[in-house]
Order: sequence, then C-alpha cells, then structure tokens
Amino acid sequence: MSSTPAPAVAGRYKYLTDSYVFRWQNQTLRADLILTLPIALCLGIGIAIGHPAVGMIAAGGAMNTGFGKKQCIDDSNLLPMIFVTFGMAFAGFLGVMLGYHSVLMVVMAALWGFGYGMLTSRPGGYAWVGQQCVITLLVASAFPASPLDALARGALLFAGGALQLVLSSLLLHLSGELGRRVLELKRYLLAEEAALRQAVVETTDSLWQRRSLNSAIPYALRLAFTLGLTTEIYRRLNYPSGYWIPITALVVLKPGMTDTVNRVIARMFGTVAGAILISFLLVHLHPGVITLAAMTILFAWFGYGLLNVNYALFTFTVTGYIVFLLSLNELPGPEVAQHRAICTLIGAGIALCVRLIVISVYQRGWQKAIQSLSPS
Repeated sequence: MSSTPAPAVAGRYKYLTDSYVFRWQNQTLRADLILTLPIALCLGIGIAIGHPAVGMIAAGGAMNTGFGKKQCIDDSNLLPMIFVTFGMAFAGFLGVMLGYHSVLMVVMAALWGFGYGMLTSRPGGYAWVGQQCVITLLVASAFPASPLDALARGALLFAGGALQLVLSSLLLHLSGELGRRVLELKRYLLAEEAALRQAVVETTDSLWQRRSLNSAIPYALRLAFTLGLTTEIYRRLNYPSGYWIPITALVVLKPGMTDTVNRVIARMFGTVAGAILISFLLVHLHPGVITLAAMTILFAWFGYGLLNVNYALFTFTVTGYIVFLLSLNELPGPEVAQHRAICTLIGAGIALCVRLIVISVYQRGWQKAIQSLSPS
C-alpha cells in the first residue's frame, strides 16, 4: 500500500505545521532544569515574606531572561540574557508610568513595535530582545501607578533577570564569560547606538523616497500599525488582562502569510486548550499556595524544554505558567484563563485581518500596474 510522501503532506497542511508537527528531538528538558532554580527562589522569597506579588514580578524577569539562553548574539548565549535584563527593567518602568489609559501608551506601543520589526533584519538574538521588551512594556501598562511603584517594578524585573544570569552562568560554568561580557557592555552599547543612527537614516530616506531599501520596513510598518490598533482596543475595552490582545498580535504577525496563519492557529489552539485544562484543574483540585508555586515552576520548565518542539505545545505550557503564576496572587485562575483565551482570539484575529488586508492592497496595486503597462 503506497503512502503519501512527507513533503506532500507538509504542503497540504502547511497552515497547520506549527500545530501538528512535533520535533521531539529538539526537547531540552534535562539541560533547562537549572533555569527553573531562579524562578523557584523568586517565588519562594515572595511567599516567605508574605508578598507573593513581589515574587511573581521577579520570577517573571527570571523566566524571560532564561529564554535568552535559547538565543545568540555575537556567538554568545549570555549577551541576549544581559540585554533583555536591562531592557525589561526599563520597559517595565516605562509601562507602569504610561499606563494603558494613556494615549501615549498607544504611540509608544506603535513605535516600539516598529523598532522590533526593524530588528528582525539583524541576527535573531536582537529581534528576540526587542520582542521581549515590547511584551514587558505592554504587561506593565496594565498596572499604572506612581513613579516610585514604576521604579520598584523595574527593579524587581531586573533583580529576577540578574538572578537568572548569575545562577545559570555559575551552574553552566560560564561565570568568566559573564564577567567579560559585562565589562564589554559599553562597547556593545556604543556599537548599537551607531547601528541605530544608521538604521534611522536609512529608514527615513527609504520612506521619504517611497522605497523599501530595507526589506524589514514594510513588516515594521505593519507591526507599528497593528500594535497601535490593538493597544487602542485594549485601552478602550478596559478588559481584564487585555494586554494579551496586542501581545498576541505582536507574536503571531510574521512577514509571510503562511507563517502568520501558522502562528495564529497554533497560538489559538494552544491557549484555548491550556485555558480549558488548567481551569478544570483549578476548579476541581483547589490547590494551595505551595502547590500553585510548584505548578508554576513545572510549567516554566516545560516552556523552556519544549520551546523548539511544537509552538502550540509551547503556548499551552506558557498559558499554564501564567495562570498558575497569577493564581498565586489570589486571582481567580479560571477567570484568568478565560480572559487570556478571549484576548488571544481577539489579538490573533486582528493580526490575521491586517495581513489579509495588506495582501489585498498589494494585489490591487499589482493589477493596476499590469493594466497600465498593457496596450490600450
């Protein structure tokens, strides 16, 4: 009996590959176990001092910085971790200061979305740092407060990230490289400043002359528009956990149509499945604080180890991590899961619509160009 060749199957279901293709050879659960130690310490300290929210914020910083181990800048896995630790601290401070009620937040989200889009033309580690900073900005905007509180949030994010940096480098015997990279940080910052100035000049020239010399410009403009739109919707709806609308749009909107649809489907499937299952567990098991912390750490570990196995599965683990984490602060877990699922569906739908509209505009432009060239 003949079977369908693998390439044919992949072509037939190309919009579902992020959902049904599992690359188990890419799992890194054993190696990533050390990345959960800083998260556990942050949560444990927060619970011990009677302020779980403090531990949650620091754990969030440690969690994000840990994913930097999966990235690379200048042949180093530590540089993305260093950059994102500082970037998250500033983004967290700025997000709290602006707050999602502010029109400035919409403008800032659009500008940072454009910046992230431009970074996609550089090595992958840079784009990842930019994406995490935008996400941190959006999450922090949900908690508008005084400058002192904004400074405290930024400091906690930095503390969690720094703890992840130090502990993981010690456990991986990379403390020497960490010290060397930190000492070279000024050189990297000067190089990035020069690259930023050059990118601004090239982008301004390209936009002024209506040319896309840099292939990242159209994508960056789409991201800026989408982030501005979804942040405004988040601001107007005043919906709990509404920041997941722009965050979802940010992570699923890709330069290509196939990649965008792939991510939209996988993101929605993983989030909804995670929300349903985690809500069921929370409703029927009624876990205590220690159990919630343990489940948060467990799903963080799964997130690290299964990142490159399957995107829908990764989204499932991240949903579990977030729901259990927020439940530590006495937030109703099932409601958190429901809000995250609804916001994910809204954000994914908007991102997909934007991509389809852009394709439609391009097609009409090409048709007009062809008609103008054809003899009358």
